[in-house]
Amino acid sequence: MSVPPEPARAAIRTEGGQLEVDLGGEWRISDRRPAWAEVLGAQKPGRVRFNAAELESWDTSLLLFLLEASTDCRKSGIDCDLASLPGKMRTLLDQFEASLNPGEKRDHRDNLLTSVGLATAHASTNLRGIFHFVGECVLSVARFPKRAGKFRWGDCLDQMQECGAMSLPIVSLISFLVGLTLAYQAAVELRQFGADIFVADIVGLSTVREMGPMMAAVILAGRTGAAFAATIGNMKANEEIDALEVVGLSPIDFLVLPRLLALGLMMPLLTLYANCVGILGGMVVAGGILQIPASAYWIETQSSIDLTDLGVGVIKATTFGLLIGLSGCLRGLQAERSAAGVGRATTSAVVTAILLIVVADSLYAVLFHAMGI
Repeated sequence: MSVPPEPARAAIRTEGGQLEVDLGGEWRISDRRPAWAEVLGAQKPGRVRFNAAELESWDTSLLLFLLEASTDCRKSGIDCDLASLPGKMRTLLDQFEASLNPGEKRDHRDNLLTSVGLATAHASTNLRGIFHFVGECVLSVARFPKRAGKFRWGDCLDQMQECGAMSLPIVSLISFLVGLTLAYQAAVELRQFGADIFVADIVGLSTVREMGPMMAAVILAGRTGAAFAATIGNMKANEEIDALEVVGLSPIDFLVLPRLLALGLMMPLLTLYANCVGILGGMVVAGGILQIPASAYWIETQSSIDLTDLGVGVIKATTFGLLIGLSGCLRGLQAERSAAGVGRATTSAVVTAILLIVVADSLYAVLFHAMGI
């Protein structure tokens, strides 16, 4: 014959100047449980300590009892010691209390030293991950000549169309407006000195060397880099990348390399197109406000731009394209296996790509200045 379960109990005893509360029996939400007011009675101890050595099983009813006891002790100025309870029980009690009192803000801030240490450790981990990923990509590129027949050319062409031809409308609009803005700003100053024609020089050089590659890169960082991170992050959440590794396929060769090649090839072409549209925007302002003929504007532009300037822009564009591809694929592979994780990876890919673009552009500015080009 089965023995009925022992009902929930909370026995008290005084020991060493403090009130010991021994919890025992089975605590079930469907059964009657002790009330803290009945257990405490008329006693006014300075300290209360809970013990769970004789506890058999428990559920939310025990958490309700402990929450009631800790709340009453806090209001009465009694020291409530829960240290002897199991760690899992204390964690659930904290979560339970936070859910019942959402308006109460708890201070979980670390001190300055701890925050700096955690940030340093996080940055170090990220840096190692970036170096490891870049190394894997370099090895994949080194293997490419031997594995060109197995390369996914179809995927690469699809990505080239997506990040190239499909980006033309937004690149056209942004580049035209940037050229328009540069010409307006330059016209305001140059008209004071009668040097209207030099608007063509300012717009042409600024667009070809700086604004064309930069604007195209920022657009693709927000459009293509985010798409790369979202696609690969979803594949990781759906365990498709794990399936690739199980069958012996490298995710770098299968997913990353076609995207890097597509961006590396299309970014210079998009930049050259953005340069032409930006110069056209400056020509519209010059003809409409400064009354400069289109032929004169074009001749002045040709005289101010040479192959060195075009080469500087193309080199920047190629670098920016590779950085965007690396950022998007890296954050996608690092994404957590959840919808929220994919969203965070997408945001991180855009931020990382734009940061790397600005840093690379600054380094190129110093390098080209030192080389005199």
